[in-house]
Amino acid sequence: MSLIRKKAQKTQRRVFRVRGNQFSRCEKPRITVFRSLANIYAQIIDDSTQKTLVSFSSLNLEKVQGDKKEVAKLVGLQLGKLAVEKAIKEVFFDRGRYKYHGRVKALADGLREAGLNF
Repeated sequence: MSLIRKKAQKTQRRVFRVRGNQFSRCEKPRITVFRSLANIYAQIIDDSTQKTLVSFSSLNLEKVQGDKKEVAKLVGLQLGKLAVEKAIKEVFFDRGRYKYHGRVKALADGLREAGLNF
C-alpha cells in the first residue's frame, strides 16, 4: 500500500471517528472547520434543520498582521460573539479531518473565550 493511500485512509478514519461521536449529541448545533493554506473558515450548523446558523472566516477580517494561529483565534472570537448574540451556548466541535493542533486549536480557544461550551 502506498504512503498516499495510507494517509488518505487515516484521514478518512479520523473523520468517521469525530463524526461518530456527534450522533450521541445530535440536539446541539455543530461547528465545522475548514482550513486552507491561507485562510480558515468556520460555521455553526443545525443538523436537525440542515441550516447554517452562523458563519465566519478569515476573509471577513480586515488585514491582520501576525501568524495564522492569531488569525484563527480572532476568527474564533468573532464567530463566538455572533453565536452568543443568537443565543447559542452549547455546541459540538467538529474538527473534521484535522488534528486538534495549531490553527484548529487556536480557533477552539477563541470560541471558548467568547463564551461557547463544547
